[in-house]
Amino acid sequence: MTREQRTPGLSGARRAERVDGLPFHPPVLGAVRTAARAAALTGGLLGLVSLAGWISDTDALKKVLPGAAVSMKFNTAVAIVALGFSLWVIVRGAVRPRTLAAARAAAVLAAVLGVLTLVEYATGASLGVDELLYEDTTAAVGTGAPGRMAPNTAAALTLAGAATLCAGVPRVPAWASQIPGLAVGALGMLRLYGAAYAVPELERFGAYTGMALHTALALVLLGAALFLARPDEGPAGLLWNAGTTGALGRWLFVTVVVVPPLLGWAVLAGEDAGVFGVRLSTALLVCTHVAVFTAVIFTTLAVGRRVEAAHARLEWQVRQNELLQAFMDHTPAVVFIKDLDGRFLAVNTTFEQSLGLRREQVLGRRDRDVMPSDLGRRARAADLAMLAEGKPVQREELLALPGGAREFLSTLFPLTDTSGSPYAVCGVVTDITDRVAAQREAQRSHRRFRALLESAPDATLITDGDGTVVMANPQVTRLFGRSPGDLVGTDVVHLAPVARRRRHGALLGAYLRLRDPRPVVLDRDLYGLRDDGSEFPVEVSVSSVESEQETLVFLTVRDITERRRAETERAERYEQQRRIAYTLQHSLMGQPPRLTYLPSAHRYLASVQDPGVGGDWFDVIPLARRRTGVLVGDVMGRGLEAAAVMGQLRAASHALARTGATPGVLMTGLDAFVSDLADQLVTCVYLVIDQEANEVTLCSAGHLPVIALPPGGPVCRLGAPVGVPLGVNDSSGMSLPFEDASHPLPPGSTLALYTDGLVERPGTDIEAQIDVLAHTLGSELKDVPADPETLDRAADRLLGTLVPDTATHDDDVTLLLVGLPEAAQ
Repeated sequence: MTREQRTPGLSGARRAERVDGLPFHPPVLGAVRTAARAAALTGGLLGLVSLAGWISDTDALKKVLPGAAVSMKFNTAVAIVALGFSLWVIVRGAVRPRTLAAARAAAVLAAVLGVLTLVEYATGASLGVDELLYEDTTAAVGTGAPGRMAPNTAAALTLAGAATLCAGVPRVPAWASQIPGLAVGALGMLRLYGAAYAVPELERFGAYTGMALHTALALVLLGAALFLARPDEGPAGLLWNAGTTGALGRWLFVTVVVVPPLLGWAVLAGEDAGVFGVRLSTALLVCTHVAVFTAVIFTTLAVGRRVEAAHARLEWQVRQNELLQAFMDHTPAVVFIKDLDGRFLAVNTTFEQSLGLRREQVLGRRDRDVMPSDLGRRARAADLAMLAEGKPVQREELLALPGGAREFLSTLFPLTDTSGSPYAVCGVVTDITDRVAAQREAQRSHRRFRALLESAPDATLITDGDGTVVMANPQVTRLFGRSPGDLVGTDVVHLAPVARRRRHGALLGAYLRLRDPRPVVLDRDLYGLRDDGSEFPVEVSVSSVESEQETLVFLTVRDITERRRAETERAERYEQQRRIAYTLQHSLMGQPPRLTYLPSAHRYLASVQDPGVGGDWFDVIPLARRRTGVLVGDVMGRGLEAAAVMGQLRAASHALARTGATPGVLMTGLDAFVSDLADQLVTCVYLVIDQEANEVTLCSAGHLPVIALPPGGPVCRLGAPVGVPLGVNDSSGMSLPFEDASHPLPPGSTLALYTDGLVERPGTDIEAQIDVLAHTLGSELKDVPADPETLDRAADRLLGTLVPDTATHDDDVTLLLVGLPEAAQ
């Protein structure tokens, strides 16, 4: 809704109302709404007259206009009356809710009548609405179903009903009712053009019923009412606004609506009178249109040019006044302009924020009126001093503001006229509190850095990018026998022995050439040179700092003579312990027997972290009646302790197996043994191979699955009940039993037992590695007799596939392959 606005300061002066950025004159909007109500009322009256004709069965009223060949159908008359009433209520504005609801219901009725008729035309069926109340006695005029309105009439009523509903809802955009309103009017105008130009094809379409002439007139009026119902919104707002857009739009609209029909009528009249033929009339019509619209275009251009020129002059004048203020407002410094009497002529936004005053409270006043008294006196004195000197003045000062004391850099300079006489004072005040604080903090940081450098426990030298010493702490005297002052300006490589200076300089140069050098510690083959000529091993920490001016390198040097001596002694002790551990490992591991009836091959690879010392073990134990026990285990951890536990377990398992204990009983005994050891955890698997029964029985204590390759069959994993590692039962406070599992094992089969060092790698899936082991075993031994030589080659192939780099492997690896010959030995 629009509202009347008044110009501030001019009582009673009316101005154009602005809606969505366009200016509107309220009287014009009121006149347009009145015209819309009149159009809706007139259209509804046309329908009402026809409706009275149907009720009274008077043909003259049905046709309304004299000489009309087609009468308005009863349904058409009802719909037009409903639409006229609905639009009249909606355009009127403030009405009661019941009246508005009735108006919307009337619009729905019109739309429903139109939709039902279109459905009848589309389907060819009769829905019984054409002669619902009255029998059509005018059907003989024209063709079509009796009582059924023309298809173009039905389409127009459907659009008009939907548009009327949209016009009555403020939340719906105006174009949703105005565009369909134009379409409704266009359908009516098409019929009127047909009557004006005597073109019957525009009255009816094919064999369908034609549109009555007064129906077309009613549709034109209803379409106009729809378009004008909300004149300050949508396309209508473009036409009726008080600006240049509206004036041009109205002029062009009237030209387009009036001129082409008149020209067309004149051409047809000339043809009918025989003044000219069809081709000449067409040429005249085209030329006349071109002439008329050319005149319209140039008239429009002239109006637009005057508008643009006036707008440009106004914009230039406004811009001249805004440029200085915009510059000042976007400057972070405080900017002001005062006349020679000290009155403020202009200030920027930063000035307002610094004093906490609005611009209106400052302009026209003096310093003492807007600033604290002391600050105002100082500001006025500074202005007078600058004017007396006659040139710009710049100074730093501490000012007490309402928000606290701040450091400022003030610049004052006079503004002069063409004769050179000053007429105003301009000031630019920059807040440099943060910069001054940063300078003071930099000074404090420098002092702290000097104190930290001098108190560092190691000798520290700072060089430039060329390796020249620029600073050193007092600790260099203790380390090199030279004072810090003597070292400044010298090359840092002169602190190394002469024979090693080239290498030391190359190392420093390579570090500085790195794109992103990071702190690094070097201690291999680096030596320092004391003032007395003696050499000593050193550790050097190197880091760099990039600045805009230069690159600084920090060198922290430490004497590691004692460390080298301790490392040598430790290496000697380690080698001695390694030899002892290696001897112990192999004595505890023993050598499993080679059985003629059960060929086998094994590989053991110790971790590089503890060469020759680990907790893996395996054993092959001959039992009675062609039964053989096979055991593989892994003690968690490395070193002598793990090897000692391994030796005890090997002896205990050997003794238990000799008693004929089943795998489950053996695991239970070993679990009790491990539980007596402090903080030990062991995984192992024990198998009993019965070559007479062709069967294998196994029990696993948290160990990896056993891989089996039967003759002629695929590689598989021997299933076993899940068991916990040895030593877990006691530490957890509960006892989980160890259970056996038996599987058939025909002659010619091969078994692979291993520890986790063979298949476990950082960043890989252990299940995938076990699959690699199984696939390699199958491809190597499929359809090959399980003799010792074949098993040895297969063991080498498996180890090379799963542990390609034995020099860097960091876990113990145990692999045992056992083959069952085709025939018992």
